Amino acid sequence: MNKKDTVVFDLDGTLLDTLEDLKNSVNYAMTQCGYPEHTLDEVRRYVGNGILLLMQRAIPGGKDDPNFDKAFTLFKEHYGKHCNDTTKPYAGIMELLRTLKENNIKIAIVSNKADFAVKELNAIYFKDLIPVAIGEKESEGIRKKPAPDTVIEALKQLGSTAETPFISETPM
Repeated sequence: MNKKDTVVFDLDGTLLDTLEDLKNSVNYAMTQCGYPEHTLDEVRRYVGNGILLLMQRAIPGGKDDPNFDKAFTLFKEHYGKHCNDTTKPYAGIMELLRTLKENNIKIAIVSNKADFAVKELNAIYFKDLIPVAIGEKESEGIRKKPAPDTVIEALKQLGSTAETPFISETPM
């Protein structure tokens, strides 16, 4: 039996509670485009497959709405500036990550969140604990989850193989 030496975590709803900041950025875009705001529970139901799908679910009419591109741009700009206003690690996460590191377990983050935000949040919260953090990079030919591309890329950067990781993903 192979010794498990790698753990790949999701970010939102697993390591970090990011929901309030996501909701605030969604609602900023909504109000700027003249739409009603969403509750935290509504936004919780919209997350899970990247920010494009989040906004498609939030905007009435989705991508077909004439204001979709404007709202999506406003969301990205706002979230880029405010992705860390209320975000915080869940209780016990820092201790877990330190224990994994002390036991020579390789750690990565793989998320469907935009790559810039994943890297920024990793640098703020986990810079000494998690060396590899990969977000949505479809423009580079790396498909988001559930496709295995980001996990494969993380394993490659860690020097791990598909036979050795634990993969942790918890819904928000």
